[in-house]
Amino acid sequence: MIFFFVEVEDSYLGPRIDGDIVTSDFVMDMVQHFKNQRMIHKRYIYQIVSKAMKIFQPVTSLAFISLVDDAHITVCGDIHGQFYDLIHIFELNGFPSKENPYLFNGDFVDRGAFSLEVILTLFAFKATCLEAIYLARGNHESDGLNESFGFHRGVSYKVGEQCVELFSQAFCFLPLAHLINDQIFVVHGGLFTHDGVKLSEIRDINRFCQPPDEGLMSDLLWSDPQTSLGRAPSKRGCGVMFGEDVTTKFLTDNNLKLIIPSHEVKDDGFEVMHHGQLITVFSAPNYCDRCDSDGAFI
Repeated sequence: MIFFFVEVEDSYLGPRIDGDIVTSDFVMDMVQHFKNQRMIHKRYIYQIVSKAMKIFQPVTSLAFISLVDDAHITVCGDIHGQFYDLIHIFELNGFPSKENPYLFNGDFVDRGAFSLEVILTLFAFKATCLEAIYLARGNHESDGLNESFGFHRGVSYKVGEQCVELFSQAFCFLPLAHLINDQIFVVHGGLFTHDGVKLSEIRDINRFCQPPDEGLMSDLLWSDPQTSLGRAPSKRGCGVMFGEDVTTKFLTDNNLKLIIPSHEVKDDGFEVMHHGQLITVFSAPNYCDRCDSDGAFI
C-alpha cells in the first residue's frame, strides 16, 4: 500500500492512525480537526481511501441492504462539499454506527468548499464499520465534473495533485444503486431511456470506469423524474426525464415498492412524486449559498 511510504513528520499535530485500523476515536478526532479547518496528514488520507476501495471492490453495482424488522436506515441525498451541514445531520440524527446506519446517495463532492473533508469523513466511517454507512456514486463522482466544479482544484490545493488520481480511482469503486430489503430502489439519478431493465442488469454493470454519455450507467447517474407521463430529453444532456408510468412499470417489473433518487434541489429538501412511488431527497441546504432551500433526510 502506498501510504506506508509516506512519512508522518514529528511536527504533525493532527489525529493519527495507529497501525492499520481506522478506529471510531480517530474518526471523531478527524471530524473535530476538520471543524477547525485543518487537514489530516496525507498518509492517513491514503490509508482511509485505500481501505474504502478494498471494501467497495467486491460489492456489486447494485448493492443490497438487508434490515431486520425493528431496524432503520437514514437516506441522505446530495451533500456537495457542505461539510458543516453533513455534521449537522449527524448531530441531529446520530453519528453513523451499526445501530444507526446511513445511505448517502451520491454527489458528495464539488461546488462546496469542503468536498475533501466530506468524502474523507464518509470513507472513514465506512472503514470503521462496514454496516455504519453505505455510499452510492453520483454523477459528480467523475473526472469531468470534478475538474469543472472544484473538487480536483480543492484536493490539489489542500493535499497535492497525487491525491486527485487516488480519488478518481476510488469513485469508480462505488456502487451505482442500492436495494433495501428487496423493496426500495435507491439511486442518485433515476430510470432508463427504455422499459424492461431488470435488477440483474443493474447488478452486472461494469462500473470501474468513467461514466459514459449514454447507457444504463449514465441513466442511473443523470436521469430525473417529471410530472408528465412518458419520457422526454433531459435538460442535462445525459439521461432522460421519466414520468409516473415509467416509474410504475419499473416497480411492477421488478416487484418493488418505492424509488428514492436525489440529484435535484428541492425547496423543502424532498419531494414526493408519482403518487407516492418516488421520493426525491436532497440534503444540502441553501445549496451553493444561492438557493433558499432546505436540506432533508429520510
